[in-house]
Amino acid sequence: MVELSFVIPAYNEEKSIVLLYNKLEQVLKTTRKSYEIIFVDDGSTDSTFDELKKIHRTQSKIKIVRFQRNFGKAAALTAGFEEAQGEIIFTMDADLQDDPEDIPLFLEMVQKGYDLVSGWRVDRKDSIAKRLLSRLYNWLTSMVVGLKLHDYNCGFKCYKKGLVKSIDVYGELHRYIPALAYWKGYKIGEVTVKHHKRRFGKTKYGLGRVFKGFLDLISIKYIYVYNKRPLHFFGLLGLISFFIGFLASLYLVVLKFRGESIGDRPMLMLCVLLIVIGVQFVSLGLLGEMITRQSRQKEYIIKEKVV
Repeated sequence: MVELSFVIPAYNEEKSIVLLYNKLEQVLKTTRKSYEIIFVDDGSTDSTFDELKKIHRTQSKIKIVRFQRNFGKAAALTAGFEEAQGEIIFTMDADLQDDPEDIPLFLEMVQKGYDLVSGWRVDRKDSIAKRLLSRLYNWLTSMVVGLKLHDYNCGFKCYKKGLVKSIDVYGELHRYIPALAYWKGYKIGEVTVKHHKRRFGKTKYGLGRVFKGFLDLISIKYIYVYNKRPLHFFGLLGLISFFIGFLASLYLVVLKFRGESIGDRPMLMLCVLLIVIGVQFVSLGLLGEMITRQSRQKEYIIKEKVV
């Protein structure tokens, strides 16, 4: 039985991959646990795959998954999760910024009953602009999700096997795995980790990822909170629009009874528009409810049975 699995996505990390493996191997020997290391080559255009094959020739505990092209980190993690056999699954980046020496800290948290433990890069070795954007991102995500974490996007995490197998990660949703797990009722923890400066190459993420992240946050909030009850989302928007239009219409009615002309007022068109939009949103929510009831699937996880 494999106790620990490590899923490591790599994209153009030819200079760091061997150094990472050597350091990881040194730390894992001290844990006295059985393990496997799964490298996912996410369509690298350098010699990353060749370096991985050199390691694999002498190390049977290494698995390599190679993509046809660059599909992104979420796809790489999903492929790694499918291969993982360990009861506890770690993820970390291949750029040497995560420190394998922190692995025992994660294992201690798992022993305390946490299903997912996320790293917190307290002394983050990135630019000031990147750190400030990260703080804003983490604050907003914590507010929307309801789970306070200091570093949602830290790639250094560990999971219990059951959690990983119950979550569908696609697109750019890998950064929101703690949120998805939290909404499913899993216990989430956080541990401070060391963070090193990038030694080779350059970061694969630009400013555009920040804006994509906020859009993904809106997406998962709807999909995982309102997916089973779409009327709660669309109906609320519809009622707000209808109520504002109704109040504005009452105001115009009062003006009409006072003898004022309202036929040429822009507010009249606005009232009609708000009421129509409100009715459409409620109707859309009702249609969503009907579709959801027709395709409803099992939406709970049994942790334990006593018979």
